[in-house]
Amino acid sequence: MPRTLNPVAHAIKRDAFLDVGERLIRTQGYEQMTVQDVLDDLGTSKGAFYHYFDSKAALLAAVIERMVETATGTVEPLAADPQMSAVKKLEGVFSGIAQWKGERPELQPEVLPELLRTWFSDENTIVREQLRRSTAVRLTPLLVGIVRQGQAEGTFSASSAEGAAGVLLVLILGLNETGTELFLARQANTISFEEVESRLGAYVEALERVLGLPAASLAIGDQAALRQWFD
Repeated sequence: MPRTLNPVAHAIKRDAFLDVGERLIRTQGYEQMTVQDVLDDLGTSKGAFYHYFDSKAALLAAVIERMVETATGTVEPLAADPQMSAVKKLEGVFSGIAQWKGERPELQPEVLPELLRTWFSDENTIVREQLRRSTAVRLTPLLVGIVRQGQAEGTFSASSAEGAAGVLLVLILGLNETGTELFLARQANTISFEEVESRLGAYVEALERVLGLPAASLAIGDQAALRQWFD
């Protein structure tokens, strides 16, 4: 008699591998992590691992996919909201991603520095690149839709929705990386809070110019939130 698969139990066991894989990637680096490390952490067998993933690379792909789905899942509903303006939707993209980070215990300011040093080490170069590519695939259609709405509303003067969305994506990814670098610099006390504000503000100014918005049109990251992370 064929074995019946319980989809709930299957998902729970698979998620356990993803949880451990993500944690080990963040704490020791993908290049250093081995399948055996994952098995030892879970106290399970190679057979169990290969039931879900055919390689370490497949585990990484699944970890990245889940991370991107979770992060972008916070902004997809607002992007589809017919009652929300394009400007508010764009602000919501930033606040939604910030909310996702704020809800993750391992991404809190008091425990973040060492984690970030591992995340930005050479051992995780392939992870960061795959994350950038996956994020681009998920975010680009949302940004195109927001820009098109802004064009229709008359608030965005960008001539090409696709072109503007591509630049917005580069700025969003760059802002994330710059924010990380500034956070570590503040932890090391090599940069002032005022310089952090100035550096991050330059990204907001660039976003406004790409879209053809007047200065100070976008409310992205209030000072209280910045001080929580950088002061």
